[in-house]
Amino acid sequence: MKKNIFIILITVFTLSVFSCKKENDKKIITEEIKFTKEGELSIYSIGDSIPKQVVALDIEIADNEYERETGLMYRKSMEEKKGMLFVQENFRPQSFYMKNTLIPLDIIYIDDKFRIVSFQKNAKPLDETSLPSGKPAKYILEINAGLSNQWNLKVGDSIYFKKN
Repeated sequence: MKKNIFIILITVFTLSVFSCKKENDKKIITEEIKFTKEGELSIYSIGDSIPKQVVALDIEIADNEYERETGLMYRKSMEEKKGMLFVQENFRPQSFYMKNTLIPLDIIYIDDKFRIVSFQKNAKPLDETSLPSGKPAKYILEINAGLSNQWNLKVGDSIYFKKN
C-alpha cells in the first residue's frame, strides 16, 4: 500500500513539473527600434530682438495615436542632435510618463504658437509618474536628459520644424 502511494506521488510530482511550462514562458526577443529621420527642428532663443538659432535637430514625428502612445519606448539610446516631436490633436494641458522608456529624457512642452511653455527635465527611465505640462501644449519634444540645460533653453524660446 505504501509503495502504491509512493508511486502515485512520484507520478503526480513528475507530471506537475513537466506540465507547468506555459507558452508565455517563452523568451520574446525584440529588435531595437531604429531612429528614422522624418523632419528637422530648430530651436530659437528669445534673447535679442532677432531670434538666434540655438540648435538644429533631426526628428521623428509622432502624429498618430500609435506613435504618440509608443514614443521612444524600448530604445536603448538616442544620439545628441536627435529627438522626437509629438503632435497632439488638441491644444490643452498634456502629461507624459516614462513607461517602458529606457533612456532619461528632457520633455519640452510647446504651445500652439511654437513657444516653449514648460519643461520636465531628467525624466527617469521606466518611471510611471505623471509629468504634466502645467500649461496648455500642442507639441512635445523629447530629447536626451541634460540637453535643455546644456543648450540653455528657456520658457518662451521657440521652435520651427518641417517634415521631410
